[in-house]
Amino acid sequence: MKPTTQAHHAKLANDALYYIYRYIDTDLNIDELCKHLGVSRFHLQRLFKAQMGINLYEMIQSIRLQKAASLLITNPGSTITDIARMCGYSSQTSFIRVFKGRFEMTPTQWRKGGYRTYTQGIIESSESASASVAEYGALEPTIVRQPEIRAYYIRHRGYSPAIKPIWHKLRAWLYTHEIETHTSIGIYHDNPIVTPLESCHYVAAVSVPEEAAPAQTSLPSFVIPGGLYARVEAQGHYGDILRLIQWAYQEWLPRSGYEATTLPSYTIFRKNHFLSEDERFDVAYYLPVRLR
Repeated sequence: MKPTTQAHHAKLANDALYYIYRYIDTDLNIDELCKHLGVSRFHLQRLFKAQMGINLYEMIQSIRLQKAASLLITNPGSTITDIARMCGYSSQTSFIRVFKGRFEMTPTQWRKGGYRTYTQGIIESSESASASVAEYGALEPTIVRQPEIRAYYIRHRGYSPAIKPIWHKLRAWLYTHEIETHTSIGIYHDNPIVTPLESCHYVAAVSVPEEAAPAQTSLPSFVIPGGLYARVEAQGHYGDILRLIQWAYQEWLPRSGYEATTLPSYTIFRKNHFLSEDERFDVAYYLPVRLR
């Protein structure tokens, strides 16, 4: 496949993904999505599976269930029916069935504390995260309005040390184009505390000044959506990031008066643990939120 074709397919897949995030609480119509993107259903389904590793319907269900898992924790006043509707399910019965199929417990069991057991299982699947003793309870996020950020990126499926090579490739790309000023951004397209780490979609990205953007490059770019975010400053070793995300979703959000949106969270690196020899990070973590 030609680099230009690959970049075009990557852009279409990402445009489709953000359309899904935006309209996840509706009865998503694939034909409307195809019309919006100007491609046929067959073409979109084929390139999306090639780019993301799963098909459109699997992605839609995954995002809906991740949103439901978060809302069950952060919205104690909402009924199961309310949350099913907020996540695009017209039937409470079908919502309970697919939720149990994904998380091996009912929404009620999840809400009553089952989420802690499930999340702990994910933490324990990572040797570095299970060894982490990081505590973030003293942190207090700041609510900010973030602008859109255009970034060049490489996608990776799975959250593990295997991500390191794509960060080295991005650094080589910066060197090749003699770009000295940039911002490194790690994007969690899947919530890594409710999604098995090997299935998480992670994106390593760099934002560069407009005047430094290469005229031609095979590396695809996309726009990270702007909006309302909770920002928290944190430092630590590799493995502590999952603890930080766990604290943000399960400890801070339920008492904050905010709820998570379907947009991905991300980190802006001042020091990138995937590139630093001591595997330490210094980040601003951005969690997309809205008032309950």
